Amino acid sequence: MKKICTHLDLEVYGRAFEVAMQLFAETKSFPKEETYSLTDQVRRSSRSVCANLAEAWRKRRYELAFISKLSDAEMEAAETQVWIKFAVKCGYLPREKGAALYKACDAILATIVGMITHPETWVLDRKNR
Repeated sequence: MKKICTHLDLEVYGRAFEVAMQLFAETKSFPKEETYSLTDQVRRSSRSVCANLAEAWRKRRYELAFISKLSDAEMEAAETQVWIKFAVKCGYLPREKGAALYKACDAILATIVGMITHPETWVLDRKNR
């Protein structure tokens, strides 16, 4: 098992980054009238998952702050799923791609919830600081 030294080493961060990049690529073909709406929203929420995971990693000295940032990441991943559903329903994203991205978000959410449920695995031990 690879040692986790930074947020970049977190598997969940890598998966979230990949989803954000896939959504970026897919949204390039969305209609121009969606630029400041759906396109912007799905890009922001998907990127925010990564940003909140990075912040959570840096706040792991404080369990409640760590959990709070993970909760923010969880919320943004769920929001991303909502925008994916809209993109599919509006016909901007093929159903198969939308389903794959939605499922990837489900896996990310499951990992984040696991981290929230078991913060002791992640927070720094006060004795060893």
